[in-house]
Amino acid sequence: MIIDAHQHFWMYEAEKHAWIDDEMSSIRRNFLPSDLKPLYEKNGVTGCIAVQADQTLKENDFLLEQARKHDFIKGIIGWIDLRSNELENDLDNYAQYPIIKGYRHVVQAESDPLFLLRNEFLRGISELQKRDLVYEILVFPHQLPSVLEFVKHFPDITFVLDHMAKPYIKEGFFEAWALLMREIGRIENVNCKVSGLITEADYQTWTEQEILPYLGLVLEAFGPKRILYGSDWPVCLIAGEYKEVLALAKNFADKLSANEQRDFFYHNAQRVYNLIN
Repeated sequence: MIIDAHQHFWMYEAEKHAWIDDEMSSIRRNFLPSDLKPLYEKNGVTGCIAVQADQTLKENDFLLEQARKHDFIKGIIGWIDLRSNELENDLDNYAQYPIIKGYRHVVQAESDPLFLLRNEFLRGISELQKRDLVYEILVFPHQLPSVLEFVKHFPDITFVLDHMAKPYIKEGFFEAWALLMREIGRIENVNCKVSGLITEADYQTWTEQEILPYLGLVLEAFGPKRILYGSDWPVCLIAGEYKEVLALAKNFADKLSANEQRDFFYHNAQRVYNLIN
């Protein structure tokens, strides 16, 4: 069984999805569960975690609507303004939907290098911790020093680091990213998604061989119990097909035992997101 721990749905709007630049123009269209389900059936994927792609409360409602219609959506990572005075009320409202497993903020787009460490943001994470909700960390490698300080504040929340912090594979930068990932991996409540990698390499010329050292480092840093498979569909389509993303993950997992492979592809996601089935 396979849980895809990271994918997105959207009804494309140029202003809302302005992050889809000209190099990514092939995904400037709608992507809905009806597009994804056949890929899952073809590739033996059991279900998924749908992750926010827009920073509005309406995004949560949109994802909830998709989940009501499609039972292969096993969980949702939504968005909520963690700095808002209305945070508790908003969280109370969404608490009626247990399929919402947690939230994330697009920190990679924030210019403030200390964004994660600002008091109002820390207060918001404290509220998630009280409610046993997951927080997903979306950053670039240059933001990892703040991540290291940030996660130490919250030993009792489940963190998930998205896309292995988006290493600069295309540029070949490794050592500084690896050093910080090892340190973050020592924090036992931080998990890491093995996802979004082919789009951090050259879209046209990426190879498995150039990506494997980054995968090996994450396995070393987090261990087989705290890594999760994710496709980053449909963003991955700008650099390859779904089957290529899954093949990359399976080739990486070949070095794991049978039990560790089941953890990577299924049980770790089941634990992190408290999935019932």
